[in-house]
Amino acid sequence: LTSSTGPGYKSILSTTCILVIFYEDRNFQGRSYECMSDCGDFSSYMSRCHSCKVESGCWMMYDRPNYMGNQYFFRRGDYADYMSMFGMNDCIRSCRMIPMHRGSYRMRIYERENFMGQMHEMMDDCDNIMDRYRMSHCQSCHVMDGHWLMYEQPQYRGRMWYFRPGEYRSFSNMGGMRFMSMRRIMDSWY
Repeated sequence: LTSSTGPGYKSILSTTCILVIFYEDRNFQGRSYECMSDCGDFSSYMSRCHSCKVESGCWMMYDRPNYMGNQYFFRRGDYADYMSMFGMNDCIRSCRMIPMHRGSYRMRIYERENFMGQMHEMMDDCDNIMDRYRMSHCQSCHVMDGHWLMYEQPQYRGRMWYFRPGEYRSFSNMGGMRFMSMRRIMDSWY
């Protein structure tokens, strides 16, 4: 993170790198900091964050340090009052950059923990696993290709969780979330 100075300050970095600028106050006021990579804890840089500008890239923001707590997806744009926009109770405390993925998307979802029960392989978005697969629960998954967002409600609503390639044997450590819809993070979003 690097400090910005003055209201008209524009860094050369913001035009060449993946970048998000965080502001202490709403409407891009107060001190600001530029972030070009993952940051596990903002507390040493700023005491609060109430607005941000995503100059490039896609990011997951977390309301707790060390990528914990509720997750929020941000893509390029200005977020003058993101707390009201997303219904957040706490401000952003950590962030993670989502790498761009080009190529196919593939994920297996399982009805039960440890890759047990009914299994379906997905290659595209699914707005409702109950309607499409007659699956009332999704409690583990294996992401083979691409980056995905999974939502607790159908139609991509409710709390979300970011999944990158890897095996996720149990969702029980995710605050008891039950995922009902999932969406690919597409390169056109960058």
